[in-house]
Amino acid sequence: MRMKTAVGWRVAGSGRARGFSLLEVLVAFVILSLVATALFRLFSGALGNASAADDYSRAMLVAESALAEAASIQPLRETAQTGSADEGRIAWSTTVAFYNPQDVSDDLQRAGETLPVRLYRITSEVTFPAPNGGKRSFSLATVRLGGRDSK
Repeated sequence: MRMKTAVGWRVAGSGRARGFSLLEVLVAFVILSLVATALFRLFSGALGNASAADDYSRAMLVAESALAEAASIQPLRETAQTGSADEGRIAWSTTVAFYNPQDVSDDLQRAGETLPVRLYRITSEVTFPAPNGGKRSFSLATVRLGGRDSK
């Protein structure tokens, strides 16, 4: 079949068909697979970090709750408690002990002994699983005033 063009007559199908060669398709596929592999690794690492952050947040909530509970018991006295949360994945312990600052002069310590109150240090320690199978832990502490006669 002949078609009229601006230059002259041309026979349909006589021009060379243009397309991608097999080598070009293979190179494009290799580049696509390398990019996809890099993206999958990036997303996998991000999911692992999100899971670790979630574990840390849960452990922090447990530590804060245990610390607040130990600090709210009145009258304050030296005690120790342990427990677990999140189906045993998070273990916690709290201690309440008398607190004597080390950098205070002897005169100030003697004067403090005459007061009707004393300082208590309340510590909450939490242990929870690490992503690599080990254990991670941290502790929170606060200082509160309690009565001297609350032994």
